[in-house]
Amino acid sequence: MELEASLACSILALIFAGYLTSRILRREVESKDVKEISSFVQEGAMAFLKREYTAIVPFVLVVSVLIAILISPEVAVSYLVGASCSALAGFIGMSIATRSNSRTVEAAKSSLNEALRMAFSGGTVMGMSVVGLGLLGVTLLYLLFKDPEKVLGFSFGASSIALFARVGGGIYTKGADVGADLVGKVEEGIPEDDPRNPGVIADNVGDNVGDVAGMGADLFESYVGAIIASMVIGYTISEKHLLYPLLIASVGILSSIMGTFFVRTGERADLNVALRRGVVSSSILAIVLSLVITEFYLGEIGAFIAILSGILVGVAIGLLTEYFTSYKYRPVREIAKASETGVATNILTGYSTGMLSTVLPLLLISGAIILSYHFSGLYGIAIAALGMLSTTGMTMSTDAYGPIADNAGGLAEMTKMGEEVRERTDALDALGNTTAAIGKGFAIGSAALTALALLSAYMHVAGLKIVNIARPESIVGLFIGAMLPFAFSALAIRAVGVSARELINEIRRQFREKPGILDWKEKPDYGKCVDISTKAAIRQMVLPGVTAVATPIIVGLILGKEALGALLIGAIATGFLLAIMMANAGGAWDNAKKYIEAGNLGGKGSDVHKASVVGDTVGDPFKDTAGPSLNILIKLMSIIALVFAPLF
Repeated sequence: MELEASLACSILALIFAGYLTSRILRREVESKDVKEISSFVQEGAMAFLKREYTAIVPFVLVVSVLIAILISPEVAVSYLVGASCSALAGFIGMSIATRSNSRTVEAAKSSLNEALRMAFSGGTVMGMSVVGLGLLGVTLLYLLFKDPEKVLGFSFGASSIALFARVGGGIYTKGADVGADLVGKVEEGIPEDDPRNPGVIADNVGDNVGDVAGMGADLFESYVGAIIASMVIGYTISEKHLLYPLLIASVGILSSIMGTFFVRTGERADLNVALRRGVVSSSILAIVLSLVITEFYLGEIGAFIAILSGILVGVAIGLLTEYFTSYKYRPVREIAKASETGVATNILTGYSTGMLSTVLPLLLISGAIILSYHFSGLYGIAIAALGMLSTTGMTMSTDAYGPIADNAGGLAEMTKMGEEVRERTDALDALGNTTAAIGKGFAIGSAALTALALLSAYMHVAGLKIVNIARPESIVGLFIGAMLPFAFSALAIRAVGVSARELINEIRRQFREKPGILDWKEKPDYGKCVDISTKAAIRQMVLPGVTAVATPIIVGLILGKEALGALLIGAIATGFLLAIMMANAGGAWDNAKKYIEAGNLGGKGSDVHKASVVGDTVGDPFKDTAGPSLNILIKLMSIIALVFAPLF
């Protein structure tokens, strides 16, 4: 009964995604200009994805062979299935997101609500693809092998795709964004999304490869990691504890689908309320259904308290992220105010804001850990992570909405749509910045809990009751783990710098050799900029990726399983805090710039605005490359330790 319910709900998610896809594609786009520019974005995004996946295939094949030889053929099969499902979810989401942007502009001609529903439907396709393929893959593999430890490879496969999708996508999107902004907005003084900027299409492509494919792979990995970690620990308790996570994931899918119907708005209503209504309604439904399942299936109220703590902490971290990154609130306005005295004070204020923003999320996660462990032990920690991720379908939908709305705003600007249409797309875009920041906060919080769940599962499989920090090998492991997020972030940020420099040189060359571009007499070569950004991102993503995969295996083989446990503890502690700091600082810098662009403190073109643009370019690789990539790092190292535990 449990497995049948899990299969039914995962298939329902995919059917719902298919229904929304057909509804999106039925909408005709009348404007030839909108259709043409949207096709540039779509072609660029899919070309990047194709190159990225082509580069990942050899890595996946080599790792699968090693797993088959060193661990077991069954785990290798799970690994290949996990990598394939994650890649497929990214392909589906990217394909529909890049088709939804033009249709959102078209819908904006009718009403704000229609435009919102179109953009959100595009995001929901990604959300439902992630949870549908994730739960379907786990369920089918468990039906095949009847052993959750054989299914661990599925999570490892998802992690492999997530690492390169997040790092490669992050390098691409921020290299393009920084390059286009610094030359276009700062040097030439032209608006954002101005079609005269040769880097504008690369920038729009970047929104999709980073916040659709990248975030999708990130949450896919967290989602399946939390399910599998819960199953591995539950396997040692009873069959009901083993299958209970599948039922919680199932009710989460139902809750997310129901929540999407609450997302609608009036012409003058607050769009933020519309999306928040969907998130809150799906969370309430998940809580109620989880209580029913727990009471009638498991009969343990402790498990429900763990789930409840996870869901509530997820919502609370989202609200805290909004507070620190939205220009409605004081932290962002203080950064904008600091821009009056130059770039240095802007950066100092933004950096300190990011640091302070780590305090409350850490306390919330700590509270959830203590509460869930008190009521349900290590199993409770894993279930708390699953509770937070149970409504991933809705969370991913609101996050993927962001780049669709952003692209729609850019299309309306580039094609000089009427004022009413641009006002509507601008409103959607402004909300998209907030949802993107909230999505990153949620992804980081869920990554921390998922990594802890995987760490708990690793300690169980490796036969570790404690990690003794008094042992020198454990101290070394702890230090290496604490250092890794810093080294990984440095490589990612440096890669953005390299990518941005190459694009800046190309944009400057085009402005220099084609002076008619700025006078609308010549057309920029968008394709060249897309190609440069793609090649740079694929090239630069290799070193961070290999570092993340190799380090835990080397430490485990040389220093032993206890030192590896210490490494994971150090990496989770510093990685979680560093990720929050960078994501929130970057989001705050971005929205401080937008607050000024809205007509405050001198508005566009002023010295205050120029200082805020520089702050934003510093924050770009923080919030969209290094910060989100740390989610993958701490989860990937935990799952590698878990999969290769028999070797240590």
